[in-house]
Amino acid sequence: MRASRTILGLLAVALASGLGAAPAVAQNFYEGLPAPLQRSAFDQRLGEQVDLTLEFRDESGGTVALGELISRRPVVLAPVYYDCPMLCSMTLNGVVSALKAVDLDVGADFDVVVGSIDPEEGAGLARAAKARAIESYKRAGTDAGWHFLTGEQEAIDGLTDAVGFRYSRDETTGEYAHAAGVIILTPDGRVARYLLGIEYPARDLRLALVESSAGRIGTLVDQALLFCYRYDPETGTYSAATMNLIRLAGALTVFILIAFITLMLRRERRPVGGLGESGHVA
Repeated sequence: MRASRTILGLLAVALASGLGAAPAVAQNFYEGLPAPLQRSAFDQRLGEQVDLTLEFRDESGGTVALGELISRRPVVLAPVYYDCPMLCSMTLNGVVSALKAVDLDVGADFDVVVGSIDPEEGAGLARAAKARAIESYKRAGTDAGWHFLTGEQEAIDGLTDAVGFRYSRDETTGEYAHAAGVIILTPDGRVARYLLGIEYPARDLRLALVESSAGRIGTLVDQALLFCYRYDPETGTYSAATMNLIRLAGALTVFILIAFITLMLRRERRPVGGLGESGHVA
């Protein structure tokens, strides 16, 4: 049983790595995989509204509606299950590692919501997963921004359907085959961005959070980067926006030319030879 779980986990990791490839490569990657893995992927539903009335249990076992957790700040949403033999822990480790490299704070600038897709999991597993994440994140005062949830199948289906997270359960092993990645939600609960795989570049994560916040967080440098980089939904990454870079380079060139011409004109108008007011050399 453990060997089957490990093999399925390794295949899932390989699948997660392949998700960031070009569409043709990803399509070839799916062919020949076990049926559960072929049914596991992200259907990107940018702009989709998550039902904020869906109720889950938090890590303390109390009932909480998504609207209580998603209302003021962007959200990093990670669909996982806590007893996953491999992929989910790698996903959560990737999230925490990326967040540690981002100069934005959980609980102040954005929140993290981790939701189990297994209705049989309880608050104890969620609480242990939260403790590990906070210990690894190592930033004081951020505990309230981490939310680790469990719930009934109806609520799980409502959330995963909204964000396009497809998964299936292997009845033989009892494990879930699923894709790896996180979803960035806007403060009002709309799907803004997908970051695929188990490793998330800090630049991409920060830009996704800044962009989904509609200017509520970030700096002028972030806004400039968003002008130069655009989100590619096929790969779940930010890549250089070639035309914007060309426009920026053109604008800088014009600015430099204007500054140079202005400087030259000022030099031509400056008195030559240190002449005084009478026209004689002082």
